[in-house]
This record gives sequence, C-alpha cells and structure tokens, in this order.
Amino acid sequence: MIRLDDVQIFVHTVDYGSFSEAARQLNIAPAHASASVQRLEKALDTRLFTRSTRSMQLSDAGERYLPHARVMIGALEQGQQALADGRGALSGPLRLSAPSDFGRNLLLPWLDEFQHRHPGLSLHVKISDRAADLIRQPLDALVRYGALPDSSLLAMKLVDNNRRALCAAPSYLERHGAPAKVEDLRRHNCLRYVWSEQIHERWHFTPPGGERTVAVTGNRISDDADAVRRWAIAGEGLVYKSRLDLIDDLKAGRLVELFPPEYCELAPLHLICAHRAQLSPAINALHAFLRERCTAWLASHPSGGTQAVLAI
Repeated sequence: MIRLDDVQIFVHTVDYGSFSEAARQLNIAPAHASASVQRLEKALDTRLFTRSTRSMQLSDAGERYLPHARVMIGALEQGQQALADGRGALSGPLRLSAPSDFGRNLLLPWLDEFQHRHPGLSLHVKISDRAADLIRQPLDALVRYGALPDSSLLAMKLVDNNRRALCAAPSYLERHGAPAKVEDLRRHNCLRYVWSEQIHERWHFTPPGGERTVAVTGNRISDDADAVRRWAIAGEGLVYKSRLDLIDDLKAGRLVELFPPEYCELAPLHLICAHRAQLSPAINALHAFLRERCTAWLASHPSGGTQAVLAI
C-alpha cells in the first residue's frame, strides 16, 4: 500500500535536491526521508532515483511518476483547504512565480494586502524572468505575460487589453530626439531583456496599414526586465515593455510614452496553473483579487499624449 506521507517526502526530495534538505524542510530525520522513498519504490516496484556517491537524480520512472505524485499531494492540500473553507478561512502554502518588474513593484505589495486578508496562508514567491516548470518545480501558479508556450496549461486572464508601451526618459529625448516611425527605432539605443531564455529584440507594432516588426539593437541587455526599466529611467535608451509595469513612471514623468498605445503590441497577463485540479480556493481568491488590482491599476493612467507623431 502506498502511503501519502511517502509520496510527500518523494516530492520534497525532488524539489529540494536531497534527502537531507527535504528532511530539514519537513522537520524529520534524513534517515526517515531515505527510508520513506525506499518504501515507496518498493510499493511501486521501481527505482525513482538514480543514486551515486555524489549525487542523485530522477530516473525515467521517477520523471513519469512525479506529475502524478504532485496531483496526489495537491488533492491532499485541497482536502485540507476544503475543511478550512467550512470554517471560512483560506490556509496552507501558496507558491507563486512572477516576472521581475511586475513581481517586485506591483505583486509584492498587493500580496501583502492579500495575505493580511487571509493570514492563514503562507506565501512562497519566486521572482524571476526565467522559464518556470509547473510540473517539476514546487509551484501552485505562475504570473506570466504573453502567449502560453504550452496550450495544456490553464490560464486565467488578469487584465484586459494591456499593451506594451514604448518609452524613454526626457533626458534621452533631449539628446537623441524621438522616433517618428517604427523604422526609426533602428537608429536608437534600444534596451533589451532576456525573457524565458530568449532576447526580446524583435519589437512588434500594429500601426494603421498593417503590422510592423523591427529588429532593434542597443548597448545593454539584462535577464532582469526591472533593470532594463531602470536603465530607461536613467536616460540610457528606449524601453518597450508592459504598460502595467511602466504606469508609475509615466505618472511621475520619469518616462515619456512615444507611440500611441493602440500601435503597440498586446501584452496579455495570466495567472497560470498546470491543470484544473490545481484550482484551489486560494488560487481562485488570488485570481479575483489580482484581476481587480490589475484592472484598476491599468485604468489609473489612461493614455495621454505621445511624444511622437508617427509618419506611417
């Protein structure tokens, strides 16, 4: 018979990379963790890990079993949450990943408010622009911009009609002027960032007359989109990223919007789960909360005038 606590220890061992660290997280002895996984392997009649004196990694069978193990642990947590719901409270861990700029500057303060409303929740937040894996990593949900790389994932929209905004600091515009048309971007220093292991250097626009794509260049690239926004504020070049991330700087005059919003590429934002079974009450509550906050934030700074009049 398979014991759920053995499955939980197996998942923790994968997430934390060793029996000793999994044991520390669960407040048990390392020998207990090792024995639990061995008991699970015996019950399944297969090896879940390939072990050596220096390392351990998932076997092929372990790779196949892991997503099912996560579903079992998720069902256990949802059952616990269902009991908590009967008492009118959200509780348990909520593990999220979010992009750097949105995560640090908008999501974190909003999560403060969300957790104050639901003090029984414990938050585990990963801030990164790197690709995340909902199956392999200990995550309940991702906040991500753009189209989904995997159509099997469950995506819940957080805001309608969010677009990228092309912006620069007043100091940059004083020195270099503003682009008058999409093709002019080739003459400007365009600040680029790495998103999911790819450099965002082909910028798409939708002016009257059809879509335009321009391959941009510049002297700065970062794997942190928040750093790119800060470079733009410092007058180092043009930035093209989600309007949600730039609203505070537009309000304060630190950045100037260059093209009309309707000419810029859509930047959809979603809360993403691996499958519908992961839709716990906490995830549903978070989705409703973040959708309200994102919608209000986007509406707080409607498009004003732009620096450039496009010569289409």
